[in-house]
Formats: sequence, structure tokens, C-alpha cells
Amino acid sequence: MTISHQGRFWDIYLELENDGGPGNPYRGRLAYSPADRGEDEFTLRTIPVIVEATRDDALRRAYQLEGHQFVAFLRSLLP
Repeated sequence: MTISHQGRFWDIYLELENDGGPGNPYRGRLAYSPADRGEDEFTLRTIPVIVEATRDDALRRAYQLEGHQFVAFLRSLLP
């Protein structure tokens, strides 16, 4: 997904992690990368904000997020 905020475009990705143990949930964090990223800029990441039992459930939850929620998470990462 891509959003616009403060005159810039940001590409958003869901990064999932799971330690592989049975019954352990999938944890997802949002990664924001500016489309016009300069050499001194890097990808911004939230803490895990999605916790679901399966990978599919985590993806489904991420797809349910709305534009204003993505912007709010991004604003929490910016100085």
C-alpha cells in the first residue's frame, strides 16, 4: 500500500515474524519506506501492532486497516 503524508509518498509493508513454535502467534509490524528515499534515510518500523494465531489471520487484519490508521502509525514514527 502507498499513502501520502506531508507531501511525500510512503510505501507500507507488513513484516511478519513467528518463532516457529507450535501455538505461537504471528506478530506483524508496519514498515514505512519513503518513495523518494535519500541516502541518509531508512525504513521506519512500528512495534508489532498485529498479533494473530495464523499468518492468514494477520494478513487479513492488516488489510482491514484504513488509510487514517496507516497515517496515524506513520505520524507516531516521525520526529
